[in-house]
Amino acid sequence: MTTVKQTGTTVEVAIEKALQQLNVSRDEVEIEILTQGKKGFLGFGAKEAEVRVTMKESEPKTAPIAEQQVEAEVILPVEAVEQPVVEEEVVQEEKDPILETTTYLIDVAKAMQVEDLQVNHKVDGKYVYFQLESDKAALLIGKRGQTLNALQQLAQLVANQHSKQFKVVRLNVGDYRERREQSLAQLADRMADKAVKTGRIVQLEPMPAYERKVIHHTLSTRMDIETHSEGADPYRYLVIRPI
Repeated sequence: MTTVKQTGTTVEVAIEKALQQLNVSRDEVEIEILTQGKKGFLGFGAKEAEVRVTMKESEPKTAPIAEQQVEAEVILPVEAVEQPVVEEEVVQEEKDPILETTTYLIDVAKAMQVEDLQVNHKVDGKYVYFQLESDKAALLIGKRGQTLNALQQLAQLVANQHSKQFKVVRLNVGDYRERREQSLAQLADRMADKAVKTGRIVQLEPMPAYERKVIHHTLSTRMDIETHSEGADPYRYLVIRPI
């Protein structure tokens, strides 16, 4: 009896892969569905279906009866030898987190009608930087970078789903991040000046953690104000308080 486990995007795909591996037809096997497939949201959270396929036992065959001449003819049966049971386990290949994340980004972009996305990456320790290029960059960035920030969060989840070590993913479209940091630095100075001039606390709009860090860093050398963050993500915001 031979048994294999196989996975696929659907139960039927997994069964077909197992049948091809065993080189048998469907009526020659017994099929056990271990897990159903799950599509997930925008590709994330998808779970492959898994099946166990076992070849059916065939009727034991008896070797032909041998005739031997002794003093009288005696028919001696030859006993069939039972073959040992061999189970085969399919070893699943480990998926490359960089490749899986790149594929995910391209698929999401196509769903957004962005067909020309080019993705490059650079790895620096636990950080993985993805550089995105497209003629429809504005669609990928969104208002004040909201779409790009959401894609970055999802891409990090995908990367860590396939990685043994934790990865921090950073996405950039063209030079958007650099221009955004310049804008944030200018905003930080203006809001700090406003807080000092009015003598009142200034609250900024909610921002991702790394954008709040830009504000904190920009104002870290000023002695006339202090900064801190309040609220919970994704609505956490930065507060500038005059001293």
